[in-house]
Amino acid sequence: MTGLVTFGETMLRYAPPRGKRFENADAFAVHVGGAESNVAVAAARLGCEATWLSKLPDTPFGRRVERTLRGQGVTPEVAWADEGRLGVYYLEPGADPRGASVHYDRADAAVRTATPDELATDRLADADAVCTTGITPALSGTLADTTRSLLETAREAGATTAFDANYRSKLWEPDEARETLTDLLGLVDVLFVAERDAATVFDRTGDAETVGRAFRDAYGHEAVVVTRGAEGAVAVTDDGVHEQPAFDTETVDPVGSGDAFVGGYLARWLDDGDVPRALAYGAATAAVKRTLDGDMALVSRPEVEAVLSGDARISR
Repeated sequence: MTGLVTFGETMLRYAPPRGKRFENADAFAVHVGGAESNVAVAAARLGCEATWLSKLPDTPFGRRVERTLRGQGVTPEVAWADEGRLGVYYLEPGADPRGASVHYDRADAAVRTATPDELATDRLADADAVCTTGITPALSGTLADTTRSLLETAREAGATTAFDANYRSKLWEPDEARETLTDLLGLVDVLFVAERDAATVFDRTGDAETVGRAFRDAYGHEAVVVTRGAEGAVAVTDDGVHEQPAFDTETVDPVGSGDAFVGGYLARWLDDGDVPRALAYGAATAAVKRTLDGDMALVSRPEVEAVLSGDARISR
């Protein structure tokens, strides 16, 4: 039995040193990152058996992604492509009052053509939970269809389906996102949605509890987790409303902290189904991730539990 299976795109990230701009940088840090693989890495680092499904070009860049994820305890199930490329994004770190800037270069990425018959969908039959995000169906019509098919297959196999809305304005407009995502939400058991995305994409406004109840009423989700950035998260379930504040953290790199939250939540929830404890694990995992460079949450369970206990001291 595989605890968690995720599906989606992973890219390489190039970033100049802090204080440098693209136009004057002569060195770049290279990281591997993608929402769904980030979720898988966070869960695997916390002891969950995690598998990532995707399609990669059979190039040194694609093989780097595969080796990196395997090195973090994730099992990559990859459809290798002779055509297409690996998507890349460029991140210029910011500092107050100058924000960070991101530039994507993912045209002709091999993953955009991924279909269910190419993927290791047999892994869905053995999964306790299957997770993907709103980024994946935004990449192509083919991936929108594949995402639906995988959610349907997971549901039929008895797996819990989890979905992070994860709206990206550089991929599509709110109206387009709403049309595609609402077609998928009826297949989702556990929905993660940022408060801002609920308003921008789905016109769901009000406090987090109101938003969560609205989604549950509309789509029948078992749980809706509304994330609120520095204000923490709220889960609305059959058992009631559960609130989790964010943990204070010194932010080195915020990229991937939302994925870390989802991975931490699912890893803990798959242990015993305790939603308040899962919320706390998600928040603590995200806090530790923000102290680390790169997209992936290279965390450990003792680190996360130290945050939960308020005992994050020097380890000697």
